[in-house]
Amino acid sequence: MTKKVFLVAGARPNLMKVAPIFRASRNVDSVQCEMVYTGQHYDRQMSQVFFEDLDIPKPRFNMGKSTGTHAEQTGAIMIAFEKMCMEEKPDLVVVVGDVNSTLACSVTARKLHIPVAHVEAGLRSGDTDMPEEINRMVTDSISNLFFTTEDHGRDNLLREGKNPDNIFHVGNVMIDNLFHNVGRLGPDIVSGFSCRELKEKTGRYGFMTLHRPSNVDNREVLEGIVDALNTISANLPLLFPIHPRTEKMMKLFGISFSENVHTFPPLSFRESLYLWKDAQVVITDSGGLQEETTALGVPCVTVRKNTERPVTIEKGTNVLAGISGENILREVGRALERSGGEAPKIEGWDGHASERIWKVLVEFLAER
Repeated sequence: MTKKVFLVAGARPNLMKVAPIFRASRNVDSVQCEMVYTGQHYDRQMSQVFFEDLDIPKPRFNMGKSTGTHAEQTGAIMIAFEKMCMEEKPDLVVVVGDVNSTLACSVTARKLHIPVAHVEAGLRSGDTDMPEEINRMVTDSISNLFFTTEDHGRDNLLREGKNPDNIFHVGNVMIDNLFHNVGRLGPDIVSGFSCRELKEKTGRYGFMTLHRPSNVDNREVLEGIVDALNTISANLPLLFPIHPRTEKMMKLFGISFSENVHTFPPLSFRESLYLWKDAQVVITDSGGLQEETTALGVPCVTVRKNTERPVTIEKGTNVLAGISGENILREVGRALERSGGEAPKIEGWDGHASERIWKVLVEFLAER
């Protein structure tokens, strides 16, 4: 009997995580995998373009619950997802990452007695001021199956009292997606990229992303970061697909970049990959880029005080710079000295995590 699995995607990073899981489901005859997209993003265009770009179809279910406060957004998703589950009766719900839809759909499913599998389980930053940390902790507190990307995830889950029989180290689906799309950057695709001419003209450059409220919503913090980036760009041009939130706050605070920081609208996943994979350094506050840069051996400087992905520091190419301009300048300088090294090897970061996930899920569903 075919089992129905709901695969939940929320914000933009979720799409990159569910894409390889969905693609791998095509080779599993015993399941009917349906993607549920909650539309959790402030700029719908930013997410919509990703479906084709990531080699996945438009989701059958699209909620469009993308606005409001954390509570409004979470509540709206829970109401819509409850109705969906009661009508469609999935046998299992798979959630990924740590966005509001991850928490909302997990809680809703479990209250309907539907088992939940959490991909990227056990990641912890230790900072409960981060909404994502709350989402991770709540989701893991009620999930049935836990799929971890690194040993720290398993250690955290065991420390929190989870059954070791329900924890599976499968590797990193972000890396599955990365390797899949590196192979799709052929000349015919690249020729149509809007940023191709800028990349070729610039030569050596750094790539950056910046979007976290803790970095961009505080004027003093944002000024310090921008001052550091302007200084760095005097010797190394920076390419920055600027997040709508960051652009909004910079205008509000009257903060501007130098002419050597090249800003442009958000890019598709592949176009962004096309830029950062050849950068001398990546400067970011993103979680996913810490992992992806490690997988390709690109030096990464993370503009945060903590990270839920410590393996990228211990075994990868990532370093925490904090949020002060002085520290960012120092760590970027050190990163540029490291540029050009080989990509480290991390267990399970081989492009086949999704296949391992489905092996576990098929066995789990067969027993129900």
